[in-house]
Amino acid sequence: MIDIINCLKQGGLILYPTDTIWGIGCDATNADAVARIYTLKKRIESKSMICLVSDLDMLQKYVEEVPTQALELIEKASRPTTIVYDSALGLANNLLAEDGSVGIRIVKDGFSHELIKKLEGPLVSTSANISGMPSPIRFKEIQQEILTGVDYVVNLPDYSQESLPSTVIKVSKNGGIQVLRA
Repeated sequence: MIDIINCLKQGGLILYPTDTIWGIGCDATNADAVARIYTLKKRIESKSMICLVSDLDMLQKYVEEVPTQALELIEKASRPTTIVYDSALGLANNLLAEDGSVGIRIVKDGFSHELIKKLEGPLVSTSANISGMPSPIRFKEIQQEILTGVDYVVNLPDYSQESLPSTVIKVSKNGGIQVLRA
């Protein structure tokens, strides 16, 4: 795990199993690393990515306000749920949507949870595919271009989790809730 953390702290990209599907990740506070992910995925920067945190305390460091409705959704969620917050703090600007919002998911267990705890900071999470291609559920589905384009590949090819992308819900400071992906 030390090699992965060192890679991330030096601005590297990793290929790793998230709590949902296989993902590409980097330090969510490093704009250069975030830009490398956009380039690798051939993804336009206006299509923001999400980040993962290990717990509520870490979440509160990276958003201006966690609305009560978000706390209730986090507590009641039966599957991984990403919540889009109105205003981010301390994250790479190119990770944020044009309106300054950001999608963040608290990872409750598994490999990515332990990784984020050891990193002691947020981790970018985006599907390990070229933009527009299917999201890889299994390691063997990951395209060669992605495998060779990252700096570190987590050696857990048999690791499996949810196998579906997370639910994405936008929770506004004014209490509005909008399901963006079920």
